Amino acid sequence: MKKVMNIATAPAKHWVGNGFHVHGMFNYNDTSRNLDPFLLMDYNSPRYFDGGRTSDFRGVGEHPHRGFETVTIAYQGEVSHKDSYGGGGTIGTGDVQWMTAGSGLMHQEYHSEKFSAEGGIFEMVQLWVNLPAKDKMTAPKYQAITAKEIPTIQLADEAGQVRIIAGTLEGTQGPASTFSPVNMWDVQLKAGKKHTFAVPSSHNLIILVREGTILINDDSVARQNELVTFEKGGEDVQIEANNDVSLLILTGEPLNEPVVGYGPFVMNTEEEIVQAFQDIKSGKFGQIAQNA
Repeated sequence: MKKVMNIATAPAKHWVGNGFHVHGMFNYNDTSRNLDPFLLMDYNSPRYFDGGRTSDFRGVGEHPHRGFETVTIAYQGEVSHKDSYGGGGTIGTGDVQWMTAGSGLMHQEYHSEKFSAEGGIFEMVQLWVNLPAKDKMTAPKYQAITAKEIPTIQLADEAGQVRIIAGTLEGTQGPASTFSPVNMWDVQLKAGKKHTFAVPSSHNLIILVREGTILINDDSVARQNELVTFEKGGEDVQIEANNDVSLLILTGEPLNEPVVGYGPFVMNTEEEIVQAFQDIKSGKFGQIAQNA
């Protein structure tokens, strides 16, 4: 079995723009917890936003990215995306936005027009997934993955169910296209039930507990809003639900490449970071068509 390395309580929330109130669960400067190829996790745990807005929507305005992918998982609420490569759309409950920044683009994210008008509970996770060095400068692209496109499998012994966003589980393939081997499982386990998830020994493993309390491998307890990371090696992980639980399980083959990050850029060398700033100034990241 995979051996638990660390169980960390979510840090205090901070604002990203004025629309996302997040726990910064980890970022690319955290090199001690076997997170590779995952670079960042922001968790907007459930928060109520009032409605009544018909303009000046909450969110984050135009900003650049290069060298990785952003993945936004919508649990409650809606967010609208637009970028300088023509990608865009609105995701709502159960949907996923998978954006490959690659060689660089500008993008913006706001609460959708509908959510801004109606208000309600907002809950989302945003992940940054690293790109291999050979793919850092790949052309940007945008994957809009709707809830109905994400397969759901039922676990043995009526233990619960799993939505497979990326990678595979028990022979079922998720819809997301990835540049390196990654599994992304949205898990619901019923109280008193347990399940052993197949995780390759070469993969790093991360578990976010969104709701409930779990017992891991019969010896470690993790609770709501806690992040579990694991030592290298070992295969599989057993999870028992003390009550009804919701989990996000990530596994990935580490890239084992240098990580040099500065703000919205994550590359392999400092020279590449300097080049990113130069390319922004020269207009190579493009501009968002605001009337599109």
